[in-house]
Amino acid sequence: MKISYNWLKQFIKIDWNSEETAALLTDLGLEVEVVEKYQSVKGGLEGIVVGHVLTCIPHPDADRLKITTVDLGDGVPLQIVCGATNVDAGQKVPVATIGTVLYDATGVAFTIKKGKIRGQESHGMICAEDELGLGTGHDGIMILDDSIAAGTKAADVFKIENDEVFEIGLTPNRADAMSHLGTARDLRAGLLQSGVNVELITPSVSNFRVDMRTLKIDVNVEEILLAPRYCGVTISGITVKPSPNWLQDRLKAIGITPKNNVVDVTNYVLHELGQPLHAFDAAKVNGKIIIKTLPSGTKFTTLDDVERTLHEEDLMICDEKGPLCIAGVFGGKNSGVAEHTTSIFLESAYFNPVSIRKTAKRHQLNTDASFRFERGIDPTITAYALKRAALLIQEVAGGEITSDLIDVYQKKMEDFSVFLNFGNVAKIIGQEIPKDTIKQILVSLDIKVNSFSETGLGLTIPAYRVDVQREIDVIEEILRVYGYNNISFSKKLNATMSNSPRNEDYKLQNIVATQLNSQGFNEMMANSLTTASYIELSDMLKEEHNVTMLNPLSNDLATLRQSLLFSGLEAISYNINRRNSDLKLFEFGKTYHKFLSGFEEHKHLTLFLTGNRSKESWTTTQKPSDFFLFKGYVDAVLTRFGIQKTQNSPATSDVFSEGIAIGAGHNALVEFGVVKKSILKHFGIKQEVFYADFNWAVIIKMISNKIKFTEIPKYPEVRRDLALLVDQNVTYDSIYTIAKQSEKNLLKDVNLFDVYEGSNLPEGKKSYALSFIIQDSAKTLTDAQIDKIMGKLQKNFESELGATLR
Repeated sequence: MKISYNWLKQFIKIDWNSEETAALLTDLGLEVEVVEKYQSVKGGLEGIVVGHVLTCIPHPDADRLKITTVDLGDGVPLQIVCGATNVDAGQKVPVATIGTVLYDATGVAFTIKKGKIRGQESHGMICAEDELGLGTGHDGIMILDDSIAAGTKAADVFKIENDEVFEIGLTPNRADAMSHLGTARDLRAGLLQSGVNVELITPSVSNFRVDMRTLKIDVNVEEILLAPRYCGVTISGITVKPSPNWLQDRLKAIGITPKNNVVDVTNYVLHELGQPLHAFDAAKVNGKIIIKTLPSGTKFTTLDDVERTLHEEDLMICDEKGPLCIAGVFGGKNSGVAEHTTSIFLESAYFNPVSIRKTAKRHQLNTDASFRFERGIDPTITAYALKRAALLIQEVAGGEITSDLIDVYQKKMEDFSVFLNFGNVAKIIGQEIPKDTIKQILVSLDIKVNSFSETGLGLTIPAYRVDVQREIDVIEEILRVYGYNNISFSKKLNATMSNSPRNEDYKLQNIVATQLNSQGFNEMMANSLTTASYIELSDMLKEEHNVTMLNPLSNDLATLRQSLLFSGLEAISYNINRRNSDLKLFEFGKTYHKFLSGFEEHKHLTLFLTGNRSKESWTTTQKPSDFFLFKGYVDAVLTRFGIQKTQNSPATSDVFSEGIAIGAGHNALVEFGVVKKSILKHFGIKQEVFYADFNWAVIIKMISNKIKFTEIPKYPEVRRDLALLVDQNVTYDSIYTIAKQSEKNLLKDVNLFDVYEGSNLPEGKKSYALSFIIQDSAKTLTDAQIDKIMGKLQKNFESELGATLR
């Protein structure tokens, strides 16, 4: 939300600088993220002065140029070469002096420098209005009033608006502060607490009156619950044209592009008071205004020229022939104010926030009006804002009020009643605040004190404070105005110690995260919301299992994820597109599912590996990451938790082109492998990606609290190597299993260190080079014992796998 400081000062007379005011607003909970300078003309006409043309003669070497001497008020005439056809002696003109920065039509800056034009010196530039940013005309230089003294700053002549704009990061609950009036209310309360007593000045509407009753448009509200209050009035004889500069400057300062005087007034009042308004061309209203819903499927074209299909719950502003506007959200194409409009029906209303929010989300429309309506505006200023807008339209567009003000308000929205206990205030805040101070703060926030006792206050909360309905909300209001920085705190730090189990989830996560970090992995945290279409990438994901949002922010964030794979691939694609292609990522996250038995969520740990093993360097040759490197990372996670008795089997998930599943008993611990190219293509990824999905809940159950350890062996280990010629379908896992079964006690490790497939081998064969580590913890092994073990291994490989030695 943007707030103009000059505009704010129309409500509160304050001479604080913007930094002090921004700090106070932030302390009040209206966090000022940045303060920006605004000038109605870029550059503020700095360096532009009024000059008096003393002489004007033709340039001797150029037919279209003239040489002038100009007095800038200091008694020292300057020679300026000018190409304008209308320049002449005796004129008062705007002059850009040496060093002045001007901006072209695209906003690019250029500096006026001393120079020579066709051999004649030029010490400045006589400007046209487009060169100064004061208009679009470029037929010639600007000729100013003769009464203006030479040397007068152009900024004073053209009354340049210099403003400062607060960018406020407004929290969703503070609907009451979504305007300059709302911000001023909070600022007044903060100033009073700081000892500065100021008055809140609100625009007067005492001059509002009906000039004649010649254009009456009746209003029929059929949906009272959806439109509790609806006001309207007609204004005739208006002239639609550009707004005056003051109005355009106010809107431009907060980022609103002016359109015409009528629309600009509705936008002005919206940001001034927080009340959205809408102006209909009265000539396009057939009969009376009807506020109702229409049958589902009704077509309606909005201002952006998009035909929309209405829902049966969409509240519409209609006339007797059809819809004119989506209430509180967006106007219709055929009923808005245009250049030829001479009479309008001006609307001001309070619509049901839930209804407006559903409609806005349903049609993917987010306007300034819907933003306020769906959070809850002030129902008490509906008629006041209408009068304010009507008077402003008369001021800038002319015309007369030609109907009584219609106000359909069948059931008045009541204020909230709350009892505030002083004891609870001290308990929550942790400090006694004087009772008179509490009362003063509440009154400054327009909270009415109905009763005062030793125990507490009976309060009435204004209806526009939709976020203050409980005692705890009132205490929060007291605290933010009193000032969090004014609450004292003890220098003593109290802490408690608890006996928690070793295998708590967060502890195990930290253990794995630390290990993966040390291996070069970076942790990522993706949004649990994703697009529903990702389930089409895997046959194992079903649409009926999707958990969908009732009010999604967008179609891309409409469904809770069933797999962590796709959010990881999004991150990989994002990085690759920014020339960061060597990635190691891991994520702890949940998947969400809707089954017949109900909703379920499951926690996972996922690993991603892609690109090269190491960064490019002149000392090492780059080598791409491979399956076995990734398998090592996966095994390391299980080993870190002491999970050893596992079985390998082919991965069942269809997201892998090649994959392995590791399980323990009937429990699947992890599936990992190479992601299919068809899935990678969907994300624009052309390099190989390895992915592992750990079932975190099962892993936690598998972890034992018992710690087992053995002494480091005193006796040496022995390594023996074998080169086996085996069939193509023989896996390393089968060799490993046979080896471990053949010698359970002394065989400590088996390692595959080379695989060869190619020439000089029989067809259908491959070569495995394996190392075997043999060790006895009680004695030194003899050659005879070692040879016996190796002979036994070789015999079993030959008999069970058909292996031969190379």
